[in-house]
Amino acid sequence: QVQLVESGGGLVQAGGSLRLSCAASGIHFSLSTMGWYRQAPGTQRELVASITGGGVTDYADSVKGRFTISRDNAQNTVYLRMYSLTPEDTAVYYCNLRLIGLNYWGQGTQVAVSS
Repeated sequence: QVQLVESGGGLVQAGGSLRLSCAASGIHFSLSTMGWYRQAPGTQRELVASITGGGVTDYADSVKGRFTISRDNAQNTVYLRMYSLTPEDTAVYYCNLRLIGLNYWGQGTQVAVSS
């Protein structure tokens, strides 16, 4: 059974930073493409950042230069380091795993940025 467990969300002031973690189990993690998505109230879920098994990264324009995605294959964990947070970054952040047509989601972790 595949499980994705996110942690690290919380309330932070504008300009602050947070690190999200997502621990995966039950699947071949190192071959998987991992992503972080977010969804604010009344909006569609959007891709924030992704990283392939080979370490190739991609970022939404809105977070380039502020967020960094990384992975530790030995720990089956993907991270999202977020800097210079703004209220517009407030959302539920979801971890996503894709592998050969399979698609899994974590339960989400709330990030709230106060002005």
